[in-house]
Amino acid sequence: MPDSASLVTDPFARFREWMTEAWTHEPDDANAMTLATATPDGTPSARIVLLKGADARGFVFYTNMQSRKGEELAANTRAALLFHWKPLGRQVRIEGRVEHVTDAEADAYYASRPRISRLGAWASDQSRVLPERAELERRLAMYELKYPDDDIPRPPNWSGFRIVPDRFEFWQSMPFRLHDRTVYTKPANGGWALGKLFP
Repeated sequence: MPDSASLVTDPFARFREWMTEAWTHEPDDANAMTLATATPDGTPSARIVLLKGADARGFVFYTNMQSRKGEELAANTRAALLFHWKPLGRQVRIEGRVEHVTDAEADAYYASRPRISRLGAWASDQSRVLPERAELERRLAMYELKYPDDDIPRPPNWSGFRIVPDRFEFWQSMPFRLHDRTVYTKPANGGWALGKLFP
């Protein structure tokens, strides 16, 4: 495969190209990404979340702010993302600082979710101990009665985070494990610096 990454000086443009190709090969979950967070003392954790917005400002996902990831991001506002598209032999690693989305952004995305997902955001104390599945189902039924129509407000503890990148790595599988790795880093004076890494 020709090394075209070096011709693209904007990592967001490069990401859009790769994401567009990924959707043609993984239509069910091309936007699945590993989110890595850490506590202030450095204890790491990782999980798969779904990318719900990507532009020049950063990469957005939504969650219960009182979940483990929400609490870790509140305490340590650095995070990493990893996209892996096996059919294409590609990975994208992203590192950066974390900020909250606006209330308007969170409201708009929440309103776009299926009704049961919106009710589930009220019913679930995400990451907390659940004594038995029946408790979640009971709480879901309670909120179905509380909000019988489609007008379901966004829970105050449910919103989104934006990862604002300062580093990208685009990894392309190559024969004999001589992979191509292109890195973009953000100098203090702005813009993006582009370089290569040994495989």
